[in-house]
Amino acid sequence: MAESGRDDSLRRQLETRERATLGPAAALSSRSRGRLRPEPDDPIRPAFQRDRDRIVHSKAFRRLKHKTQVFLAPTGDHYRTRLTHTLEVSQIARTIAKVLRLNEELTEAIALGHDLGHAPFGHAGERVLTRLFPGGFNHYEQSLRVVDVLEQNGAGLNLTWEVRDGISKHSKGKHGAPVGVEPALRAATLEGQVARVADLIAYVNHDIDDAVRAGILRVEALPAAPIAVLGGTSSERIGCLVADVVRETLAREGEPEVAMSAEVLQATLDLRSFLHAEVYENDAAVAEFAKACGILEGLWEKVRERPARFLDPRTVERDGLDVAAKDFLAGMTDRFAIGLFEQIFVPRPWSRGGVDAS
Repeated sequence: MAESGRDDSLRRQLETRERATLGPAAALSSRSRGRLRPEPDDPIRPAFQRDRDRIVHSKAFRRLKHKTQVFLAPTGDHYRTRLTHTLEVSQIARTIAKVLRLNEELTEAIALGHDLGHAPFGHAGERVLTRLFPGGFNHYEQSLRVVDVLEQNGAGLNLTWEVRDGISKHSKGKHGAPVGVEPALRAATLEGQVARVADLIAYVNHDIDDAVRAGILRVEALPAAPIAVLGGTSSERIGCLVADVVRETLAREGEPEVAMSAEVLQATLDLRSFLHAEVYENDAAVAEFAKACGILEGLWEKVRERPARFLDPRTVERDGLDVAAKDFLAGMTDRFAIGLFEQIFVPRPWSRGGVDAS
């Protein structure tokens, strides 16, 4: 059977395997709602696998290795970056999806793409862009803009509706819950809901690990009540959370929603609140992030003063100066932002004729 002159029997075999092995609530590649722009199917890869591959090969994905997770421009080799966070989210999400017999490739694509639009300098960078950009800045909206518009020199990745929906619905904010939210706020697929809860499971645990490594937090200082529920080590907590999500979701047979038990959910939210107070808003961290905010504020003014030098002229013409500046700053890695700031604002040593004038 040929399609556009290509033999697509291999892809069809994989799609048939999905229908035979996945659970009744899983999203099937062959039943995707489609892409923003129609295009021929791949002869080998089902739609969601193709999306996963496009994300992994994107420039925005590679830049995540030099974007802050919690600690600004960490010098140690073992601190998480936005990239390693993303990989941990993907691993946790696929573990849950496998047990629930969901589409692992869709789950992985959403997990790998969920933070592509994150600003440099972590959540501090997001806060300063929210203040600078008219209408505010949300990294999940920027992630969707990255895959729809900015990648591939303005062509976007043309991902499926299901992946785009999962990316746009993953964020929980400071106080939002990973499960139990109203339908309009949660992903339409269980795979997208799994990626949302896996994001929280990952960062609540690995941020503790990094904070202890940095000397900001002592293990003994962790709040007793949530630790008693979730476990004393990162491995124990992740195991507890994954098992709870699987059990509670399976118990809701016929209800298309990822779930957690009330006790485990509350312990997780309490632990997140503790991290906000003791780590994310720690005095030392806030002082360093204040410097990062100064960098972004300075760059915001300069790139808008000289758009021809820094900004994409197509975006300026189509969407305006502010959008173009927002895209440019949000796409920066930490080190690129610091380097550009030094280039623009820090005077260079100079001497006439190359001779030290002192």
